[in-house]
Amino acid sequence: MCKCLYIPANYPYNKIILINVATRKQVRSIMTEKELLQKNIEEFSRLQTYMLLSAKDSDAYKVMKERYIELKVILTACGVNLTELDRVKE
Repeated sequence: MCKCLYIPANYPYNKIILINVATRKQVRSIMTEKELLQKNIEEFSRLQTYMLLSAKDSDAYKVMKERYIELKVILTACGVNLTELDRVKE
């Protein structure tokens, strides 16, 4: 299956979409920067809820803490102020 990148002029938010050249049907849409940022903020919030419900000495907590740190770095690099979002504060 041959794919190509295509940006239609009237496509909302100038998303990049993958089109199957043979069938001319959309294969998938690539998220905009704003959508990726929103997804990461939602995951950060949800992850903190799980962390606060878990025992700090559990293996699950240790794995969640690694992802927590990754998300914290990503969001900080994107300019998100974590002062009010960060409930775990580790």
